[in-house]
Amino acid sequence: MSITASSLASRNLPKGAKVLPDGRLKLPKGYWQGPDGSVRHAQTMPTWKRMRKDWRLYTFVALPLLYFLIFCYVPMIGNVIAFRKYIPGSPFPYNIVGSAWRGMTYVEQFVTNPAFWGVFTNTLIIAALSLIFTFPLPIILALLLNELRSRRFKRFVQTVSYLPHFLSIVLVAGLILQLTASNGLINAALMKIGMIDSPILFMQDAGWFRPIYIISQIWQTVGWGTILYLAALTQVDDQQYEAAAIDGAGRWRQTWHVTLPGIRPTMIVLLVLNIGSFLGVGFEKIILIYNPATYETGDVLSTYLYRIGLGTVPQYSLATAIGLFQSVIGLILIIVSNVVSRRLTEASLW
Repeated sequence: MSITASSLASRNLPKGAKVLPDGRLKLPKGYWQGPDGSVRHAQTMPTWKRMRKDWRLYTFVALPLLYFLIFCYVPMIGNVIAFRKYIPGSPFPYNIVGSAWRGMTYVEQFVTNPAFWGVFTNTLIIAALSLIFTFPLPIILALLLNELRSRRFKRFVQTVSYLPHFLSIVLVAGLILQLTASNGLINAALMKIGMIDSPILFMQDAGWFRPIYIISQIWQTVGWGTILYLAALTQVDDQQYEAAAIDGAGRWRQTWHVTLPGIRPTMIVLLVLNIGSFLGVGFEKIILIYNPATYETGDVLSTYLYRIGLGTVPQYSLATAIGLFQSVIGLILIIVSNVVSRRLTEASLW
């Protein structure tokens, strides 16, 4: 039931109630609006009683919570290594809590290292390019698929676009290396049509690394990313399209004013998640296709951490400090993006 802004002041409503642009009333937590329009307050119940009443639902989340506790939260204790001189091979817990305290030594070490900032810049550039291209393209593909009238052709396009997601990263890396080799398909095709006289050494030229990575990322992820958007499109009310058509809106205006607002919450949630993992550029693919010749543009934080922490001379404490820095930046990004999204669009992750 809708309520107007003029009648909001004349009613005895709880503090924090406000009218949304579509006329609906948004109530604070613990309140709800009955069928007759009256605002009611939910009866409070002790937490243990609610858990006892809904114990079946809690059993579904028990195993996932246990998984995250064991494999995600307990290992966070190891972050203390970033502030201590880690001694490999010493018994637990002495190797963590009993080693010498170094404070911010390792943080200062990577902050003052020019090589780190070069890697950090590469990470930002590759992550930004990935976000710019791989975030909107699934939306565009979902909108195009939604306009198709042939079910058979639509299923064919979906199947072809989804398949790369199920390929192993090792297989994808192998395809990239084979296609871009000096005697690979790309060089053979370019020489056949006369565009080049000699093969291009794509994977030995640092300038080609980022375009190749982004193109392969688009090919591998765009089709799979359309699944959520196609599911969100099914929730858009058909009556809104009919009303827009009556008002004289064509397909483009219907898409702009009906379809996109209808899937906006899904877009916002996925955007916040992508921003949160902004610095976590794909480690597996990069480490399989890059080489010392492409470190200049292809070396990112995750691969740099791998070489520092598990290289010829492992530096566990320094690698932990860099990893902790990366995690803190990611946490800040996801919190800030969520707050901005909630204030601007009233849609957020939490």
